[in-house]
Amino acid sequence: MGAYRADEDYDYLFKVVLIGDSGVGKSNLLSRFTRNEFSQESKSTIGVEFATRSIQVDDKIVKAQIWDTAGQERYRAITSAYYRGAVGALIVYDVTRHVTFENVERWLKELRDHTDVNIVIMLVGNKADLRHLRAVPTGDATAFAEREKTFFMETSALEALNVENAFTEVLTQIYHVVSRKALDIGDDPAALPRGQTINIGTKDDVSAVKKAGCCSG
Repeated sequence: MGAYRADEDYDYLFKVVLIGDSGVGKSNLLSRFTRNEFSQESKSTIGVEFATRSIQVDDKIVKAQIWDTAGQERYRAITSAYYRGAVGALIVYDVTRHVTFENVERWLKELRDHTDVNIVIMLVGNKADLRHLRAVPTGDATAFAEREKTFFMETSALEALNVENAFTEVLTQIYHVVSRKALDIGDDPAALPRGQTINIGTKDDVSAVKKAGCCSG
């Protein structure tokens, strides 16, 4: 039986959110990190989904619960529920579409409006394999990250370039923040107890729109 419970054997559970415009590759970054898969036929994510993966940091097992949502405006209603309890975030843009980089500032503001001041943020320039189509110079993103005091990395979910590094760096930095007790997630209802499963689109969505007492199936 022990082997079946291995995934639940962890010291820390961290909620990390993926944000950014639609089509920048958030879902493929998630599937590459958690399942080592990449889909050429990636469709827009409907609603919210999350995946988990555990890594070792120092001598501790850190389990990441990584949430993925579509970047399209019509899903903005889930914003508060989506961000609640997040201790890390990857803001993703597409290095071949400059408008997705321009929108990073808006995503960053929304993130900071909904999360703890100590949240660990990684700016991610995805699709770095499309070198001939690059529209966002690396230097521009580096300067933005330095100005906003976020981490920065360019990735390719297709080539599995830096995907592991980006997520691992975020989780390691969260661990260091928590270790310094700078981020108190102990009283946060969204910081899940061991092994507890969360129901997407029920309680969180209901509380987000303040319809207490509504039935959720």
